[in-house]
Amino acid sequence: MSVEQILKNNALDFTIVRLGEIELSNPITSAKLQKLNEELQSVGFEILDDQRKQQIEQIKNSLIQEVQSGNIEEHFTISRFITSKVHKDYSHLSRLYTEVEGITIEQFFILQKIEKAKEWLIYDQFNTNDIAFNLGYSSVQHFSTQFKKITGMTPTQFKKIGLSHRKSIDTL
Repeated sequence: MSVEQILKNNALDFTIVRLGEIELSNPITSAKLQKLNEELQSVGFEILDDQRKQQIEQIKNSLIQEVQSGNIEEHFTISRFITSKVHKDYSHLSRLYTEVEGITIEQFFILQKIEKAKEWLIYDQFNTNDIAFNLGYSSVQHFSTQFKKITGMTPTQFKKIGLSHRKSIDTL
């Protein structure tokens, strides 16, 4: 909403505003682009004009949306998924992502799944079996082991402690 408001305040017509993406109806001058970038930065956003950054954001946004759907298939394959979303060679994207972000795509995906699991545990939306299934784990044991490796506690221990250990998605 804040991005849309900035676009409107600058009299910029747009066709799309969604997570990580803006599509303007008309080209804009470099002066307007600079002003837009300054206003976006003032509210915590930035224009990604670097192709590499755009690809990384597309990867992140696709994985976040997949996790937030809460319906990841057990045999979900990150490489196939990312290739279908970004339409580039996965090995190239994987190297690029690790080089820029300092973690692998797989690690990012796991962190997203663990944060989603924390949300469900805190709000008591699902039991551990359902969480493991909804996040595409092959077993409750695999989920619990990965959860403990990331958080330092079991899902049950985390549930008892509660809200204070959650991270926002954008800080992962």
